Amino acid sequence: MKAIRSLVAITAVLTIALSATLAVAADKSSEKKAKPKKDVPRIQMAILLDTSGSMSGLINQARTQLWTIVNEFATAKRNGKTPHLEVALYEYGKSSLPAKEGYMRMIVPLTDNLDQVSDELFKLTTNGGSEYCGQAIDLAVRELDWSEANKDLKCIFIAGNEPFTQGPINFRDACKAAVSKNITVSTIHCGTESDGLNGQWDQGAKLADGSFLNIDHDRAVASIAAPQDKELAELSGKLNTTYLAYGSADNKRLGTTLQSAQDANAAGAAPAAAAARAKTKASSFYRNSSWDLLDAVKEGKVKLEEMKEEELPDDLKKLKPEERKAYLAEKEKERAEIQARIQELSKARDAYLVDARKKAAEAGAETLDTAIIKTVRDQAERLEFEFKE
Repeated sequence: MKAIRSLVAITAVLTIALSATLAVAADKSSEKKAKPKKDVPRIQMAILLDTSGSMSGLINQARTQLWTIVNEFATAKRNGKTPHLEVALYEYGKSSLPAKEGYMRMIVPLTDNLDQVSDELFKLTTNGGSEYCGQAIDLAVRELDWSEANKDLKCIFIAGNEPFTQGPINFRDACKAAVSKNITVSTIHCGTESDGLNGQWDQGAKLADGSFLNIDHDRAVASIAAPQDKELAELSGKLNTTYLAYGSADNKRLGTTLQSAQDANAAGAAPAAAAARAKTKASSFYRNSSWDLLDAVKEGKVKLEEMKEEELPDDLKKLKPEERKAYLAEKEKERAEIQARIQELSKARDAYLVDARKKAAEAGAETLDTAIIKTVRDQAERLEFEFKE
């Protein structure tokens, strides 16, 4: 078996590794998240990454481009309603993973906690192993909590560079099982188109109504600076002051630590990654009801008047019960004002970068973000989602 070439990370600015205790707490908090209302459309996306051998390039692209991918769908609507976005993350093909489980594992189930996805991306490492694409797809189809609504967008993206035919589960059976549940499978071959065709990566996409894509997983993605980057970074930090952590002491610490860690990872990656993360934080896709009281009250997850004193954010403990709602309203107003300014700056930044992005696109092969964005847009539009240009 060949050593896998470089893995390019999946999204933008994901977080520094937290302690094992916080990771467990993250899993528990994700279990408590409320499901979206029945009339709200959903976009569910599972990303399956080959972490064998030398696929570090792919992982790096994923880390730096996550927020760019998310931002593309922030303008999507169906029947005037913004969809609820959920992302799942798997790794496969690493020899340190259990052989009896096909050298693969679910890292994060379908979740709207994007900071958690980012955190796990930054923890990923690579080493040699066996890459069983069919088994990875089969696991994601069976294991995840997919929507039963036919018009919700449900998609799997699997990226790697070994033949698609390896492993004990026939990829044809796995892809047919996916499409029977209205789940598309798009294949991202990290290498040349001819190698992808020879490895039958195109066949998996054909069977499950997906797209066959090729990317240069070793390509360094240019980070283009813009005049708005500095203020966007400052506003992102200021936005954090409007979050009010509630619940147990561990839950409060987890939320704030995870959020600031993602900011630090984004800033460390590149100004462009930090700017993309700031834009996400100003959108409706950035939900933190598992630990932020403003989001939890807005989503009806908790009632302020029914909370125990020890569960309250520290700022609210200092106030009389009748003063607490007014404090929340003030924080909500402050958050909305900061988010509006971030959206204004992000729009100006996007306009500034139009020409630079065109030149980058003309320079060579696609990278992870452009491959996923193009495909998901096409699939979403077939399901009557509309995108604001």
